Amino acid sequence: MRRIEAEELVVVHCRNPRQRLWGVLLRLDAVGIMMRGLDINSVEDWLRQEIAGTERLVGPSTVLIPAHRIEQVSLDEASGGAPGIGERLKAACGADAHDRLLEQE
Repeated sequence: MRRIEAEELVVVHCRNPRQRLWGVLLRLDAVGIMMRGLDINSVEDWLRQEIAGTERLVGPSTVLIPAHRIEQVSLDEASGGAPGIGERLKAACGADAHDRLLEQE
């Protein structure tokens, strides 16, 4: 079992309002979670754009999610034979999700 630490790819489930975010965990402490990523509803569009190497219309942002909103934090890892989001990007175009999420334009 891996620990959830900074630099891991994670999925964060939030409440009030309900939201799921995927990205790189930058910091986790009593204040909340700071991460660089995307709303889970935008991930497929982002993956397609990254794989195709087209103009970047969808991109990650750095967010702070207050602790009172955090419902669950999960590692982005394979489950039931389905690869994690980061693994899908790596398999499709050889790119590292960390690098793509953390690069500054």
